[in-house]
Amino acid sequence: MTGLRYVYAVCRPFEATAEDGPVGVAGVPPRQLPHGGLIAIVGTVPEEDFAEEPLRARLEDLDWLTATARAHQGVIDALTSVTTPLPLRLATVFRDDSGVRAMLEEREQDFHRALDRLEGRVEWGVKVYAEAERTEQKDRATESAAAGKAASGRDYLRQRRLRHHAQEEMRATVDRFAGQLHDTLSGCAEDSLLHAPQNPALSGVSARNVLNAAYLVPRSDSESFVERVEREKSGIPGVRVELTGPWAAYSFSAVEGRSHS
Repeated sequence: MTGLRYVYAVCRPFEATAEDGPVGVAGVPPRQLPHGGLIAIVGTVPEEDFAEEPLRARLEDLDWLTATARAHQGVIDALTSVTTPLPLRLATVFRDDSGVRAMLEEREQDFHRALDRLEGRVEWGVKVYAEAERTEQKDRATESAAAGKAASGRDYLRQRRLRHHAQEEMRATVDRFAGQLHDTLSGCAEDSLLHAPQNPALSGVSARNVLNAAYLVPRSDSESFVERVEREKSGIPGVRVELTGPWAAYSFSAVEGRSHS
C-alpha cells in the first residue's frame, strides 16, 4: 500500500496479537517494522492528509485532530497492555519504511536507554481541582444584591472583608493539600513530573486546577499506588482529586520522533 509511514511508538520485540487489534489512524491497522533489536509500530497514511503542507492545515481542523488523536491513543493503549512502548508524538511521519529504519538506527542507543528506564513501568496522572472556589464565585455574584440589604455601608464592607479572608484561607488550604499530596505520591513513585495547570477554556472544567502531575510507577506497584491516592483524596471538603491511568509513560519519554514527509 502506497502512502507515508505514521509511527506510533518504538518498543522491543514482543509477541504480536493479530486479532481484535486497534483500527489505527486513517483506519489502517498498525504493524511491526523491526530493525536491529527494536520495533517501530507503524501504519500507512495518505499523503493528501499527512504530507507537510496538508498536515499543517489538518491540525487546525478540530474534528479531524480529535479523531486522529483518539486513533493514535487507541494504538498506544493496546501496546501498553502487552509491552512497554516508547510513544512518539502525534503525527510523526516518514516517507517510507526505509526512513523509519534510518530513524531507528540513528537513535538506537537513545531508544534503548529510554526503554531500559521505562521497562515494566506505567504512568499515572493525578489532578486536584478546587471545587469549593466555584461556589465562592457564585457567592460573589450575589454581593451587589446583599449590598442593598446590608444595614449600612460599613456592614457591607465588613461582610466583604470576612468573605475575602475566608476565600484566601480556603485557597491556601487547597494549595497546601495539593503540595502535600504531590510530596506523598512522589515518595510512592520512581519519578514524578509537574505539568502546568490546565486552562479551563481548553479543559472545559471550571474549577481551578491546583495540581496536574504525572507519576512513573512500576506496573507491579500500581495497585498500592491507586490505594494510596484513594486514602489521600478524602483530605478536605471542596476538593476533587482525579486519578487517570495507567498510561504509557508519555511524560517520562525523553526521546521524541521528528516528522519527515
